[in-house]
Amino acid sequence: MSKVMEVVRDGVVEGHMIFCPGCKSGHLFDHRWHFNGDLEKPTFDGSMLVNASDPETRCHSYVRDGMIQFVTDCAHELKGQTVALEDF
Repeated sequence: MSKVMEVVRDGVVEGHMIFCPGCKSGHLFDHRWHFNGDLEKPTFDGSMLVNASDPETRCHSYVRDGMIQFVTDCAHELKGQTVALEDF
């Protein structure tokens, strides 16, 4: 199985989605992030910050070599931890 799902609309790749085990939902990396192209051990340059203005639901992470590293400003129980990405 793949750790990344390619998101295509009208035949154009709009980005790549991973399943976030902290939020228990998908996070979409669009053209703003560089993707290494590896579906099993993905790396995206830069962090993903979801719900930045809401400290109750904030998720902040880095995806490197198939691992997701959660920053300590996350609201969920995985903050400060690094875990393997799940299959999408």
